[in-house]
Amino acid sequence: MARPESSVTSSGTVQGVSDHLAVILEVEWEDTCTEPQVERVVPVYNKTDVSGSQTFLCDKFAVWSSNGSNVERIWNNFKNIGYESIERFAPHKTLRKNSDPEYYNTEIKRLKSKEEYNRRKL
Repeated sequence: MARPESSVTSSGTVQGVSDHLAVILEVEWEDTCTEPQVERVVPVYNKTDVSGSQTFLCDKFAVWSSNGSNVERIWNNFKNIGYESIERFAPHKTLRKNSDPEYYNTEIKRLKSKEEYNRRKL
């Protein structure tokens, strides 16, 4: 169970359809489990300047391979070079917040888009 035990207000069992018993839990839910949606900036990898990125990585390879006294430092240098390459050569776009409430499932979203389409059509 993902919730703390203190959120369970009562529990009980009922007879099932076979020799198994069903467990019924009454739980006090809190709204603190949802995270507010925020706009995010994400890289668009399929539009990356591949030749520029390759040149950059080749130039940095000599520095990366010769710089580092232990595995952790070599790994951190490798990650930093990779992140720098992404920042320089992959364009970024801003993802907007989803205007739908978090309880919308796929069926409700489908009905919503169908209704919007019908409104535009008229």
